[in-house]
Amino acid sequence: QVQLVESGGGLVQPGGSLRLSCAAAGFPFSIYYMSWYRQAPEKQRELVAAITSGGSTNYADSVKGRFTISRDNAKNLVYLQMNSLKPEDTAVYYCYTYRQFIDSRRDYWGQGTQVTVSS
Repeated sequence: QVQLVESGGGLVQPGGSLRLSCAAAGFPFSIYYMSWYRQAPEKQRELVAAITSGGSTNYADSVKGRFTISRDNAKNLVYLQMNSLKPEDTAVYYCYTYRQFIDSRRDYWGQGTQVTVSS
């Protein structure tokens, strides 16, 4: 059974930093694409950052240069280091992966962790 459990959210002042963690279980983590999404109130969920099994990364334009995604395959963890946080980064952040089967695809989401950037 696939499980994704996020942690590390909280309240931080503008300009501050947070590191989110996602603990994965139930699948061969090291060979899977992992990503972070976020959803702000009354907005659509959006991709923040992604990392492939080989370590290639991509980021939303809004977070480039401020956020860094990384993974520890030995510990089945994926991280999102967030620096220079802005109020517009306030959202629920979700860990995501998917499994591709022969004739279908299944998406897996964590429960989310709240990040609030406010003075």
